[in-house]
Amino acid sequence: MRSLLLTSCLSLLLTGVGQADSLNVRLVGDCPTPRWGWSLAVSGDYAYVAAQEGGLRVISVADPAHPVEVGAWTSAPARGVAVSGGYACVASQGRGLYVIDVADPANPVQVGYCQACSTASAVAVRDSYAYVAQMETTAAFCVVSIADPAHPVEVGNTHMSSFGYGVAVSGGYAYRVGSMSGLQVVSVADPAHPVHVGGCNTPDWANGVALNADYAFVADRSAGLRVISVADPASPVEVGFYDTPGSAYGVAVSADLAYVADYDSGLRVVAVADPADPVEVGYYQAPGRTWGVAVDGDYVYVTYEGSGLIILQFYGAGVDETQGAEVRTANPTSAVVRGDLRLGDWGRETGDQVELLDISGKKVLDLHPGANDVRALAPGVYFVRREPQASSHKPQAIRKIVLTK
Repeated sequence: MRSLLLTSCLSLLLTGVGQADSLNVRLVGDCPTPRWGWSLAVSGDYAYVAAQEGGLRVISVADPAHPVEVGAWTSAPARGVAVSGGYACVASQGRGLYVIDVADPANPVQVGYCQACSTASAVAVRDSYAYVAQMETTAAFCVVSIADPAHPVEVGNTHMSSFGYGVAVSGGYAYRVGSMSGLQVVSVADPAHPVHVGGCNTPDWANGVALNADYAFVADRSAGLRVISVADPASPVEVGFYDTPGSAYGVAVSADLAYVADYDSGLRVVAVADPADPVEVGYYQAPGRTWGVAVDGDYVYVTYEGSGLIILQFYGAGVDETQGAEVRTANPTSAVVRGDLRLGDWGRETGDQVELLDISGKKVLDLHPGANDVRALAPGVYFVRREPQASSHKPQAIRKIVLTK
């Protein structure tokens, strides 16, 4: 039976740094790698980190609070990675595209290699094809069939006027970003004949791209997050931007939030519900320069220079803590005893309604004075909300708490 510990959700206690180093984001866990991570992919219970000369590192994230490396492939440098169907495609600049069998995460095994994409920098996978951005212009974008993982073969490519740094695929289109060229859209309806159909320039080098609905979110090195409508792939147009404080190198999007790996400025969380007016709603200063970012469920995975992977959680989705609100208990440092959340007399005298909310603001439990069984809840950030009765003069009170193993 797991035990739960309730701690006050203060940045100083959770991250070991001052409040100025984080806003609405907490550190959940971290896992060092031999070399700094450039990019990553998350699939199931594993994170796959492209760690440059450290190769591909496979990290179990089944317990986000205690991620642990379980396997590695080190035969070549790894700059980009995508995972699908038990295989990891690794873009190795100066070498090509490698196909790694990761069915056994503890023993990644190379099964295939395509030298044609010799300057591969980023890769995306869809169905039985890998779409590769390259650091050259003569074949800056190429398509590799991985239908036979042991014999990957280039089936098509197209010329572009700049180096490629990132790529994403949706529908019949690939979206590639690069140096001084912003976003370029390539039709891949016929993978053997990719066709450049449109583009939208950004102010500086575009390093990363993520897609959500009819928008492409581009991480631009000196111009922050650019929001580009791709409703018409032949005529993409920028509709909004957020000028991040650092240099945007990676971006991931989930629902109405964009997560930007902002180099010296750590992770920036930007609300993009209104694509024309992106607004920063949180940040976390990583231990080193951040490069790659991925989102899976409630967690944000970030690679950084110096030591590898950190796992973060954003908890600012529309719920604000009432300053000074207290969940009073006999023990000032722990309000959970053997899996029971103890509220003391909160609300007993007035009959106030007390609820437990998750990080999105959704009610997960009705609470009552005394002990409340919370053993069935997953570890994470929660909010205790007291809603006074109409006859009460007390204002609503909200208190952040953290349940951990």
